[in-house]
Amino acid sequence: MNPLIKELPVYLAVAVSSLFIMCFFVHAMVGGMVSEQTEYELYGVICAIDLAAMGFMARDVIKRRRNAGQDSGAPR
Repeated sequence: MNPLIKELPVYLAVAVSSLFIMCFFVHAMVGGMVSEQTEYELYGVICAIDLAAMGFMARDVIKRRRNAGQDSGAPR
């Protein structure tokens, strides 16, 4: 079985917890100081930034594993 499939539950748990923490951070910092609509917009912006960062990190992991598989020391 592909190792990335085995690790998928871990990556999903990290992604969900990261999004939860980022949204809570926004609520803790600006909750009550701005309108509810502005707070929801900030949730969206922060979550989009967080998802993009996680996507780049996942892409990097996949890329490094593919390169590591090619450089396994086998003669070319």
